Amino acid sequence: MTNSLRHLLSGWFANLRTTLRWAGLLLPMAAIIGSLCALFLWMLDNVTTYRFAHPWLLYLLPLAGIMTGLLYHWFGRSAEGGNNLIVDQIHEPGGGVPLRMAPLVLISTVISHLFGASVGREGTAVQIGGSIAGGFVRLFQLEKEAMRIILMSGIAAGFGAVFGTPIAGAIFGLEVLTVGRIEYTALVPVAASSIIADWTCHSWGIHHVPYHLGFVGFPDHTGDVFHANLLLLAKVGLAAVAFGLTSLAFAESVHRLAPIFRKLCPIAWLRPAIGGIVTIMLVYLVGTRDYLGLGVTPAVPGGIAIVSFFGPGDFTWSWLWKLVFTVAALASGYKGGEVTPLFFIGSALGHTLAGLLDAPVDLMAAIGFVAVFAGAANTPLACTLMGVELFGAADTVYLAVGCFIAYLCSGHSGIYLSQRIGVPKIRHPLIMGGMALRHARTLRREPDSSR
Repeated sequence: MTNSLRHLLSGWFANLRTTLRWAGLLLPMAAIIGSLCALFLWMLDNVTTYRFAHPWLLYLLPLAGIMTGLLYHWFGRSAEGGNNLIVDQIHEPGGGVPLRMAPLVLISTVISHLFGASVGREGTAVQIGGSIAGGFVRLFQLEKEAMRIILMSGIAAGFGAVFGTPIAGAIFGLEVLTVGRIEYTALVPVAASSIIADWTCHSWGIHHVPYHLGFVGFPDHTGDVFHANLLLLAKVGLAAVAFGLTSLAFAESVHRLAPIFRKLCPIAWLRPAIGGIVTIMLVYLVGTRDYLGLGVTPAVPGGIAIVSFFGPGDFTWSWLWKLVFTVAALASGYKGGEVTPLFFIGSALGHTLAGLLDAPVDLMAAIGFVAVFAGAANTPLACTLMGVELFGAADTVYLAVGCFIAYLCSGHSGIYLSQRIGVPKIRHPLIMGGMALRHARTLRREPDSSR
C-alpha cells in the first residue's frame, strides 16, 4: 500500500469516526427535543380548547402568574435567563444551560396559555432545545467548541419542530446569534438536528395549522406569470418599512415596560399578577377575548385570529391590540415566547396595509407574518425560508423583500438582547462589532452623516 493511499484511507476513517460521533450525539438529542415539542404542542392544543370552553379561567390569570412566578423563584435560578442565557452561553461558554430550564418553561407556558396570557411558544421550544443540549454537553463532557455547536443545534431543533419549518429552524439556529453575520461551522449539525426533531414531532401525530396563500403573481403582457411585479414590489417595500418599525416598537415596548413593572412590584414572583390584572382590564376595554393566548385559530367562528387575516374582514386595529396584550404579559413575567404573537401582529398589520395599498390581502398578510418577526429577531434569512416553507415558493421575492427591509428598519434592538452585532445596520460612531444588543440599544441614535 502506497503512502498516499494510506494517508487517504487514514483521513477517510478519521472523518467517518467524527461523523459517527456527531451522529451519536445529535440523533438522540434531536429525537428527545422533537418528542418534548410534540408533548408541548399537544398540551397547548388541549389547554387552549379547555380555555375556550371555560371562559371563567381568565379571572384566575393573576393567580396563575403568581404560580409561575413562584416556580421560578423556588427552582429557577439561572434558568430565568431563558433564550438570552442560551445565546450568551454560545458566545461565551461558561456555566452552561441548566437542565431544569426545560420542565420549568414547559409547565409555566402551559399554565400561561390555560388562563389566557397573550404569549407564544417559540421561547419555550428554544429553551427546551437549549436545555436538553446543555444536558448532553455535561453528560459527555464536551469541550467549548463542541458545546457551542450542540447548543446551536438544540435551538434549531426546538424551533424547527415547534413550527414545522426545519430549514428555517436550521438557519435560525445560526442566524440568531449575531446580527448581520452567519457562522457556517455548525451548518450540517443544526440542519440535521432541526430536520430530525421536526420529523420526530410529526411522527407523534402532531400537525401544524396550514396557511393558504392563493396569490401566485400577476400575468404580464404575454399572459405568463412572472415572479415579480415592480408596482407590487414597491408596495411591499412600503409595507416592509411599517413592519420593521412595528418590530422595533414591540421589542422596545417590552424592554421599557419591564423595568416599570419591576419598580411597581420589586417582588419578582408577584409581578405577573399585575400583568394578569391588566390583561383582564384590556379584555373588557376591547370587548373580546380574541387577543388572548396564541391567536392562531379563533375561539368562535368569525373571530379574530391569524387564519382570519388571509381573507376578507375588517381587522384595522387588531395588530395594535395584540401588541398591547402581548407586551403586558411578557413585560410582567409570563412565560412563553414572542414569535406567535408577532405572527399575529404582522399578518394583521399586513391585512390592514393591503387595503391601504390596494395589494392582495393574503400576500400582504403572509409577508407581515414573517417580516415583523424578521425585524424583531434580526433573522431575515430564516424568516424568508419560513415563509417559503409555510406559504410556498411562488412569492419568494415578495417575502424576501419584506423580511430584508423590515430587518433594516428595526434598528439595533430586538427581542434577544444577547445577540451580538456582526455588521451594524447603520454606521454609528459608538456601535462596534461584537457589541451585545442590550448595550447597543441604549446608545443615542447618531448616525454618521458621511454615509
